[in-house]
Amino acid sequence: MERTVVRCADGHVFSTASFPMQQAERLGPGRLVRCPRCARLRSVVPVQLEKQQ
Repeated sequence: MERTVVRCADGHVFSTASFPMQQAERLGPGRLVRCPRCARLRSVVPVQLEKQQ
């Protein structure tokens, strides 16, 4: 199962296995997911990871 690294509205970065409707571009990048740090449903967006050399 693919995991997605996301950032919640409070700035917490975490990975999630469930990122609903990831291919639905017309809905925009944000989704509601429960943040493990603040324990609330938060709007999250995917984080672009930079490759380290």
